[in-house]
Amino acid sequence: MGVLLLFALFFMSKSSPAIACDQGGESRLKTYIVHLKEPESGVFAESENLEGWYKSFLPARIATSKQQERMVYSYRNVLTGFAVRLTEEEAKEMEAKEGFVSARPEKIYHLHTTHSPSFLGLHKRSGLWKGSNLGKGVIIGVMDSGILPSHPSFGDEGMPPPPAKWTGSCEFNKSGGCSNKVIGARNFESGSKGMPPFDEGGHGSHTASIAAGNFVKQASVLGNAKGTAAGIAPGAHLAIYKICTDGGCAGADILAAFDAAIADGVDVLSVSVGQKSTPFYDDAIAVGAFAAIRKGILVSCSAGNYGPTSASVGNAAPWILTVGASTIDRSIRASVKLGNGEKFDGESLFQPSDFPPELFPLVYSPYFCSAGTVNVADVEGKVVLCDSDGKTSITDKGRVVKQAGGVAMIVANSDLAGSTTIALEHVLPASHVSYSAGLSIKAYISSTSHPTASITFEGTIIGEPSAPEVIFFSARGPSLATPGILKPDIIGPGMNILAAWPTPLHNNSPSKLTFNLLSGTSMSCPHLSGVAALIKSSHPDWSPAAIKSAIMTTADILNLKDSPILDQTEHPASIFAIGAGHVNPLRANDPGLIYDIQPDDYIPYLCGLGYNDTQVGLITLRTVRCSEESSIPEAQLNYPSFSIALKSKARRFQRTVTNVGNPKSSYTVHITAPPGVDVTVKPHKLHFTKRNQKKTYTVTFKRSSSGVITGEQYAQGFLRWVSATHSARSPIAVKFE
Repeated sequence: MGVLLLFALFFMSKSSPAIACDQGGESRLKTYIVHLKEPESGVFAESENLEGWYKSFLPARIATSKQQERMVYSYRNVLTGFAVRLTEEEAKEMEAKEGFVSARPEKIYHLHTTHSPSFLGLHKRSGLWKGSNLGKGVIIGVMDSGILPSHPSFGDEGMPPPPAKWTGSCEFNKSGGCSNKVIGARNFESGSKGMPPFDEGGHGSHTASIAAGNFVKQASVLGNAKGTAAGIAPGAHLAIYKICTDGGCAGADILAAFDAAIADGVDVLSVSVGQKSTPFYDDAIAVGAFAAIRKGILVSCSAGNYGPTSASVGNAAPWILTVGASTIDRSIRASVKLGNGEKFDGESLFQPSDFPPELFPLVYSPYFCSAGTVNVADVEGKVVLCDSDGKTSITDKGRVVKQAGGVAMIVANSDLAGSTTIALEHVLPASHVSYSAGLSIKAYISSTSHPTASITFEGTIIGEPSAPEVIFFSARGPSLATPGILKPDIIGPGMNILAAWPTPLHNNSPSKLTFNLLSGTSMSCPHLSGVAALIKSSHPDWSPAAIKSAIMTTADILNLKDSPILDQTEHPASIFAIGAGHVNPLRANDPGLIYDIQPDDYIPYLCGLGYNDTQVGLITLRTVRCSEESSIPEAQLNYPSFSIALKSKARRFQRTVTNVGNPKSSYTVHITAPPGVDVTVKPHKLHFTKRNQKKTYTVTFKRSSSGVITGEQYAQGFLRWVSATHSARSPIAVKFE
């Protein structure tokens, strides 16, 4: 699996691996997800009775003897319905049955650390590890590509037995399988049912160890990033639900994994999987996540890797914690020095001990160093500068250059990727440099008849003051599915993250790695899942929305040098890139105020999106009549951020905060108004006399003539409630219409 795991959805139905035809032999079978109306309460206490009722909806043409093999899943928790293999004609035939709601072909979703816990401040004496007991007693469910349970990151030294509430199961053989760390593991991946949920791609083991890997001393990748590896919540238990292969993750399998995880008793679900924006009622992750939060389970999801394109964010339902990706302050440095003395920092996992630091002839290959474009006569014995094009992988470029006789390679980013560099394993000495560095190197080549360059491999460097920065591929808002909710919610470490790698299953790899560095929102998501587990351990009575609010309102918007967080262009990052900001775990454990939301509070919001009664019911698993509900605009939801569209008329919204800090405390509002907007808050002070007391305030947004930036469609600002000991900040995004 590649280092940058792209987040993409192919809008297609997944056919059965075998060629299967209907009785007429005309159509291949597809997996359909069938939704039914909720039956009367208590009618189906036994799963056998429920499955029998589901089968009664199957077309009569399907023989009774064939029904069981056609059924894929019978759902109990995430929806009223089932997954079944049908032809298009058979699916159509079911529509006449009373109680039938819909049948849609399933969609295919795709998969989107020694230092990051330290970067987040978890290890300090006053850090959250101490205050949360490392997350002990909390169960993190990971829905991914499986796990290698024998990896040292999943050892159970110091782990207590699973909590009494745990009811899950283990599908590994007894030897080398589940333990007090990996307490459950099940395989829902359609193509390998009946097989143990081993991780064949590496993605699942990597994400699981980021969330809750145990301590492993002397971890490194090819001698780089040495240290003690640990997950964000190393004391938490892991429950594994395999739903993916390298080819994707089926919607029916995703729903089945949610169904099982809810029944098993997990506390947090980590889902580094997704698709592009789609209505929530037609999104398996959104539907499954809503069922999970109804049971008090926080769901953390990757925002996707389609950045820096605007409106590319996925997993944007407001009941999901949507996580973007940022850098940490560590790099695996491979610096480039030119013949004119200029020096540029790059990155590489290739750290040769015998590569001379001398200057070699330097040449630029203008065709991206793709196969068939590099001539031996042009590059033999030279350092070759290649452009990154997003088509030929960086490591493949290295193979092309080496084959043609090049001694080393410099890969320069595109303007889209900007300053984001990735530490990769190469087949020859190489350095990945920024777009601006690439421009300077090209200018130098053009300026002299004998350009030269050298690469010096400096190894692991810690303390990059510009960290965290937003990574170029991290998906951006605004959300297409719900523009009135600011997404992503938060950013966290997702670049060059060291975590577990299932070496025994990768015998064809060029090196036998026990750990690997990967990059993507797939990596940032489990960081936040781990943080949520730590907070859950400290505050077991907090709802998913309360934990999410605590993470968002305490986030950082400044980097290590106290400057605004930058994006890949080296300019201040947009609110649609960072959301509330970069996670600060210690502050999140003591936020002072929280914005809580109960599951039923989302119903008026869903009605306000324009969904009909049936569509809302598919999500909420209850009968809904939007004509009788108090439908609200999206921005009226009691969310910890604001995203509004503003015309000439003023808009007014309410928020309710709950005091979880000092019993007797007073908060004063501080406003950083978006340019061109007047923001008024009433009351401007909130006084609390006890914990868990609630107070409501009103915010009015009105266009103003001052401060408007000509030609700008969006503006951003902040609203902070500040007491003597706490500060709760809500970001504000305004679209001018």
